[in-house]
Amino acid sequence: MTADAVLTLEGVSRWFGGLRAVDALGLEVRRGEIMGLLGPNGSGKTTALNLISGALRPDAGRIVFEGRDIAGEPPHRIARLGIARTFQLVRVFKSMTARENVRAGALFTGRTPHGADVDVMVDRLLARVGIPEHASRLAGELTYIDQKRLELARALASSPTMLLLDEWLAGLNPTELAVALELIGSLRGGQVSILMVEHVMDAIRSVCDRCVVMNAGAKIAEGPPPAVLADPQVIVAYLGDDRA
Repeated sequence: MTADAVLTLEGVSRWFGGLRAVDALGLEVRRGEIMGLLGPNGSGKTTALNLISGALRPDAGRIVFEGRDIAGEPPHRIARLGIARTFQLVRVFKSMTARENVRAGALFTGRTPHGADVDVMVDRLLARVGIPEHASRLAGELTYIDQKRLELARALASSPTMLLLDEWLAGLNPTELAVALELIGSLRGGQVSILMVEHVMDAIRSVCDRCVVMNAGAKIAEGPPPAVLADPQVIVAYLGDDRA
């Protein structure tokens, strides 16, 4: 574990019956960096995020966040320690306004201001993700990309030091993707570190400092994106071509 590590996984495993969904996974996310978590469908990426965020308990291993082993802690406690996340399928409170959604994220953890100060922060976050004009609209009325932006603003409202993005770029058209990449890139080097599960390789190349690749639950590669994406094991995992 390096001195600047925010999150460290050591030998983390999770079984579902006879299936080892995550197999002795080890990785480290450093302060202020953006790390990609890659792999073909079914490789265990989302299960790994669920283990970090507390949605699942690991069967083995340690998950150390800011020097504390959080493996097996409940999700609400992990969130209050400073880990926030988004989901593959957008989860917003559709019957609440955009401002109310973000305010809920801000007030949940107790890590953010209250009263008038929290309203200022909420409006600032809505502007940061590009939807200030939708503050009073119901979340269920927003477009898909704007719901994703709203979910990100709500996650950031808890003032996390670790942000987990689970295929946040999925389903975006090329124009939306460019905007989303710029938004994620703007978070680099600040108070928040990011671990992002992603299949969009342009995103990995343009915003990730390092990446880890999983296959069949195990880590098969780690390093800078250009080197990892050229790794023969990674090419085989994605393309199934043993001549790669």
